[in-house]
Amino acid sequence: MDRVVSGATDHTEREQEAGLRPKTFDEYVGQEKVVANISVMVESAKIRHAAMDHVLLSGPPGLGKTSLAMLIAGALGSEMHLVSGPAIEKKGDLAAVLTNLKPNDVLFIDEIHRMHIAVEEILYSAMEDFRLDILIGQGASARTMQIDLLPFTLIGATTRSGLLSNPLRDRFMAHLTFDYYPAETLAKIIAANAVKLSMNLSADSKFEIARRARGTPRIANRILRRVRDYTLVARKTTAELADVQKALQLMDIDELGLDSMDRKILQVMKQYYSGGPVGIEALSATLGEDKQTIEEVYEPYLLKQGLILRTPRGRVLSEEATRHLESR
Repeated sequence: MDRVVSGATDHTEREQEAGLRPKTFDEYVGQEKVVANISVMVESAKIRHAAMDHVLLSGPPGLGKTSLAMLIAGALGSEMHLVSGPAIEKKGDLAAVLTNLKPNDVLFIDEIHRMHIAVEEILYSAMEDFRLDILIGQGASARTMQIDLLPFTLIGATTRSGLLSNPLRDRFMAHLTFDYYPAETLAKIIAANAVKLSMNLSADSKFEIARRARGTPRIANRILRRVRDYTLVARKTTAELADVQKALQLMDIDELGLDSMDRKILQVMKQYYSGGPVGIEALSATLGEDKQTIEEVYEPYLLKQGLILRTPRGRVLSEEATRHLESR
């Protein structure tokens, strides 16, 4: 799915984002409470000469969870190993990763809520006792083999912490939640990254990008790169407000930061279901879109903006959403 305003990312996107990631905690803008907690945990681990406690980072995609994990590993002087929850299909896959960790390394599991429960169970003893308990054989001849692990720090990232099992959630010593960024904070990130991209942006251009970036740095960075492309092609030395607005128009991002799919969801609710209430299954069938994609990718921002409301009977279109559709 190639959406400029999607917070999701892939391997190519990670490589493109690498140059814009903060290199130190001082460069990390926003999420002050999260960073303050992490800073204390990092310093404590360094004083104790031990692995930092395991931490769970939750919140919508694109808010800086991976960047913060990289900063933690750097501050600890450790290596970070990044794996994706859905990619760990067998117990042996996770066991191989764990046994290859060096002392005090950081293991970052993205989308940890999507790990299979059978694979997840290996983490219980690994997190608590730095030990692998592997069952060999079946039936009466089955036996458990224990493998000692070197101390490590597990950082789990999730967009849906409610889907984590209680046994796994309870083994994290800290559960830190990321919030959407206010436009003023995003504007600071945009200003810093414009310098890294050798761009000149007017002050109102920075705020316009921030205002339409859905409170998400990753989306702000994508828009920033597209604005850079527009100004280069137009042979402009500075991106003025009008240039940013034209670039956003080409991207089909409106005043509220909605793209064509967001508006399609609202339009379907209005035209087919008279504004609701409508169940997620019916909405998914009408849109021809996966239910999980609607719930995880599109719906969070629409709910945050008050454009749709959840009720016991289903989703309902808000008056603000109706006004927005009528204004276009």
